[in-house]
Amino acid sequence: MTAASATAVPRTSGEPGPAATGPAPASGPARSRTVPAWVWALPPVAVLALAFLYPLVLVLQQSVTPDDGGGVSFDPYADVFASEVFRDALTTTVWLAVGSTVGCLVLGFVLALVIAFVPFPGGKAVARFVDVFLSFPSFLITLALLFVYGSVGMANGLWTDVTGAGDGPFHFLTTPWGVLLAEITYFTPFVMRPLLAAFSQLDTGQLEVASSLGAGPVRIIRQVILPEALPALAAGGSLVLVMCLNEFGIVLFTGAKDVTTLPMLVYSKAILESDYPAACVVAVVNIAISVGLYSLYRVVSRRAGA
Repeated sequence: MTAASATAVPRTSGEPGPAATGPAPASGPARSRTVPAWVWALPPVAVLALAFLYPLVLVLQQSVTPDDGGGVSFDPYADVFASEVFRDALTTTVWLAVGSTVGCLVLGFVLALVIAFVPFPGGKAVARFVDVFLSFPSFLITLALLFVYGSVGMANGLWTDVTGAGDGPFHFLTTPWGVLLAEITYFTPFVMRPLLAAFSQLDTGQLEVASSLGAGPVRIIRQVILPEALPALAAGGSLVLVMCLNEFGIVLFTGAKDVTTLPMLVYSKAILESDYPAACVVAVVNIAISVGLYSLYRVVSRRAGA
């Protein structure tokens, strides 16, 4: 070391010294300014609770609150369950929903097969019309059926013009079979839509290989197409089943006075008879059946990998 480098250089007052070359002091842990996830979840949960859960709670509360007061009581449930009208409505609702679902699955599968695999002019337009059909209200389809098969509809009018009879033979629209026809007509596109989406993803090479090996159309459908369509059939069928259980407009617009479903019974008890506890009991039963069927569908579809 030289003397010059060892000699301290004097500094005048106020003159800045040399910059520090040592390591900077360690800073403390940085505070996270990220908002917790549960804070962002509060607004949608509050909206859902106010719009959906709160009305359900009111219905459930009213179902255990008799009109004569006296606090919580399950007498409305006992009275409704003992009623023959309720049992008939439950039976009618279930068989109409199951029958409509089966009809929609069969008809929807056949129509989707034709649209997807049978080339014909206007096939793409028909497939697009299925999407448009889903936006139609149910009463519109029922009204169209009334124009065709109603007491003064086109079919009866044509019959009376040809035969000279005073009345036509088509009066089934106001019976349970008419409701069944209207529900199958309206809900079949809800099965066709997921089927068409599934068929669009199907590898046509499998069909060509199966055909080259000598498989006929029925065997190709059964062994190649149907396994690929099962998840879509399960999704569409479960949706139709739940919607048919809660369908009100079709039954009302067909004018089927002898057809009483659970939604119609809720309307009758609440609006016509002003028996709100009984109406809420029927509504709770309807909700329980719908949620139970949806939960069962979710379990089955998860196990099937749908």
